[in-house]
Amino acid sequence: MSGLHHRHLAVAPDWLALYYRRPLEITRGEGRYVWDADGRRYLDFFGGILTTMTAHALPEVTKAVTEQAGRIIHSSTLYLNRPMVELAERIAALSGIPDARVFFTTSGTEANDTALLLATTYRGSNQILAMRNSYHGRSFSAVSVTGNAAWSPTALSPLQTLYVHGGVRTRGPYAHLGDAEFIAACVADLEDLIGHTRAPAALIAEPVQGVGGFTSPPDGLYAAFREVLDRHGILWISDEVQTGWGRTGEHFWGWQAHGRNGPPEILTFAKGIGNGMSIGGVVARADVMNCLDANSISTFGGSPVTMAAGLANLGHLLDHDLQGNARRVGGLLIERLRAVAAGSPYVREVRGRGLMIGIELVRPGTDEADPEAASAVLEAAREGGLLIGKGGGHHTSVLRIAPPLSLTVPEAEEGASVLADALASLG
Repeated sequence: MSGLHHRHLAVAPDWLALYYRRPLEITRGEGRYVWDADGRRYLDFFGGILTTMTAHALPEVTKAVTEQAGRIIHSSTLYLNRPMVELAERIAALSGIPDARVFFTTSGTEANDTALLLATTYRGSNQILAMRNSYHGRSFSAVSVTGNAAWSPTALSPLQTLYVHGGVRTRGPYAHLGDAEFIAACVADLEDLIGHTRAPAALIAEPVQGVGGFTSPPDGLYAAFREVLDRHGILWISDEVQTGWGRTGEHFWGWQAHGRNGPPEILTFAKGIGNGMSIGGVVARADVMNCLDANSISTFGGSPVTMAAGLANLGHLLDHDLQGNARRVGGLLIERLRAVAAGSPYVREVRGRGLMIGIELVRPGTDEADPEAASAVLEAAREGGLLIGKGGGHHTSVLRIAPPLSLTVPEAEEGASVLADALASLG
């Protein structure tokens, strides 16, 4: 055990997880690579949990942070803040939500907490619909709408939450159905559920479930849900903390794969927009955002420094068409990984879109999740110079792959080659 690891254990909570048998101290990053304290280089296919969206040490972001910090670091939302207004204007325009208002927070958890406050206040109901296998953060309210037992440490809740089918396409009672039949069955389940409850405030859903293992329904499911929700006046909160900003390649926001009946009333975001700086936020239709009848501020949300970083990062993303790069390079990477996985009895499915890819592992010859195999591949990939993540529903058996959106084709090939060796090491 390293000295730093020993010191960590002496002061950190027991439930604060660390990856790897020998935890890694990352000391430097550049582009798609990071270096540890011993000077070893790794190709980063996880980006600080989908947060380093464009590149490590992106010059535009570094410059913006340095220049803003040299002027003023903090003022709070009690004062006018030019970078915050400018970033809010850009996000409102990109959101697709008409007459949009934007409130900045410091994390996705806080963004979802705010969205739940808005929805329950607007509707006068503390009942929330959420998806099975979902994850929405670690606050008291966020864990109460998280449909993943591994990340929901308490049964106590300020909300009454009911869980809906549909977030996982290839498992569960409707997995055997075709896409159209799957959607119809989930809609019928939603209709039936609402018929047995008091009026819910909102449905909160990740278009692609992140911690749940990069699972998603067929395109159009949430549009079909929307027809039911709209009849009952129920709001749709799209949790874009992991799917937003073009990561899926095909769309800028995950909700757009389900956009036949229009945008959500509330959209939450975080992670990638700050490229490592602490930014989260909520976009909502003006009447929903303005429904609160008490004062509220955010001491650190909308910090001049983080807003400057977000502006520079978003500008780089759009100017260099990183969404298009995610579509092109991600498409090549997922096909390469499917070819690699075809030879492994441990791989149940390679899924995803853009640069948001999951490899689900099972015990050979069964449909049973294999978290031990996932941990072994995580370790083997690290030994090969590649950092990946883990996730998955009932058991953590999915390898999560989400590199910065500037990933090149040679880097994609490098990562796929390391993963091929790591999977082969399972025997």
